Amino acid sequence: MKTVLLLVHDDAGQEARLQAALDLTRALNGHLRCVDVTPIPNFAGDYDGAAQAMILTEERKAEAANRVAIETRLTHEQTPWDWIDATGDVTQCLMRQAGLADLIVVNCKRDRLLDVEPRGVVSDVTTQARCPVLAVPDNVRGVDVTGPVVVAWDGSPPVMATLRAAAPLLKLAASIELITVGDPGGAPAEAAAAYLSRHDIHATVRRIEAGGDKPDAQILEACAAEEAGYCLMGAYGHGRRKEELFGGVTQRMLDAAQLPLLLGR
Repeated sequence: MKTVLLLVHDDAGQEARLQAALDLTRALNGHLRCVDVTPIPNFAGDYDGAAQAMILTEERKAEAANRVAIETRLTHEQTPWDWIDATGDVTQCLMRQAGLADLIVVNCKRDRLLDVEPRGVVSDVTTQARCPVLAVPDNVRGVDVTGPVVVAWDGSPPVMATLRAAAPLLKLAASIELITVGDPGGAPAEAAAAYLSRHDIHATVRRIEAGGDKPDAQILEACAAEEAGYCLMGAYGHGRRKEELFGGVTQRMLDAAQLPLLLGR
C-alpha cells in the first residue's frame, strides 16, 4: 500500500482531502499522486459552445493558480509526489489513474441529481475502483492512522475485500474493534480477527444488539465512543442503485460521518 491517489480541485473539500492524503502517504512511507481535474461544464441551450468555452477557460485559470499554491505547499512536505493535469469528467479522470493506485482520497459528500461539482464523486469512485477509497468529511483535517480503528463488520464480500487490501494500514492502528450490529450473516467477525492475526494485527470483536437505531447510527456512536481515527466498511453491499432508491447504510454513513470512512468493494 504505497501509492495514494488524490483528487485535486479548488473546492470546499480540497483541504480535507489534501491533509488526509498527506497523513496517509507519510504513514505508509508512500508516494502521493495528485490528479488535478478541471471539469467540463455543460449548459442547456449552449448550442455553439460559447458559454462552455468561456467557463472552461476561467476554470483552467483557477486550477493553474491552485496548482501553484498546492505545489508550493508540497515542496515543504517530506513525501514524494507527482502531478497530473486532467480535463473532463471527474470520476473518469480519476479512474484513468487508479489502475496502479493503492488508495484513493475523495470527500464524503455523495452524489445529488444533476450535481456536477467534483466533490460529489464518492459513489462513482467507490463502485468503480479496485482499491479502497478514503472518504473524508469536509470539516476533518487529517486522519489519525495510529489511533483506534472501528471496522463495521457485516460479513459481506465488500468488507472482506476492503479489510484485506487495508491490512498494511491497519497494522499501524493502536487498536482495532470489529463491530457487528444484530446478526448480519456472512462471514463471522471472528474469522476476520483470525485473518488479521496472521498478519500480526490484533483485533477484538464486539456485538451490538439491533435496537431502535439503524446500524449506521450505532456504528457512528461506537466510532465516537472509541475516538476512532477512521471507520473501515464495505460499500453498497446491497447494490448502489438500490441504496440510492431506498436508502442504505453506505449512503447514510456518507451523509452523517464525522470521521474518515475507508470504503471498498
